[in-house]
Amino acid sequence: MADSQQEVDGEAVEATDLEAAIAENPEAVADFIERLDAVNELLDVVDLGTSAMTDEMVVELSGTAETLAASADGIATDETVGLAESVGENGGELQEALDTLVDLQRSGTLDELAELGDVVSLGTSAMTDEMVRSLAGTGSSLGELADTAAQDDTRDGLTAMLNSVSAAEQAETVAIGPVGLMKAVRDPEIQHGLGYLLAIAKALGQQQSTDD
Repeated sequence: MADSQQEVDGEAVEATDLEAAIAENPEAVADFIERLDAVNELLDVVDLGTSAMTDEMVVELSGTAETLAASADGIATDETVGLAESVGENGGELQEALDTLVDLQRSGTLDELAELGDVVSLGTSAMTDEMVRSLAGTGSSLGELADTAAQDDTRDGLTAMLNSVSAAEQAETVAIGPVGLMKAVRDPEIQHGLGYLLAIAKALGQQQSTDD
């Protein structure tokens, strides 16, 4: 009997504490009750929807979930993860490239570039072995010519020649005869220029002799 009395007294104390807490925070309690009602209504709706589902609907929903899971597994590969990381690191550049690609597509230039690529591919496929060797030889010759033109002496000589031509175009020139030519030859600058031209002629002759 004493234990029962203690249990009653304990419940009375807890009830008193609860009433005091409610009295101190009536707004919080009201908000809690309102939210609890909303949760109960949501659970009722879910329970109603679940009860109304047929076996076929359950099977279909299960299949949809399996399909979504399989799709997620297919997407979550090492390649797609690496691609996503690359997109994140180069988002700005990719956006600019995409904008450029869209502009090319709208203007029709992209189709023209594709057609040009097909033509180049067709031309390459139609080339014979002899044509390939000839083209390779031309490329080698152009490379050697570029190497020669890049040498300091060659570059300086060509620059001097071009500057001289430019100066001659800007100067006033008159026609001269044999007598004028003899007088011009006495000019030290002309003598120096003729010596330079003779040096080129001699070097050219030597080069031709070596090639023969």
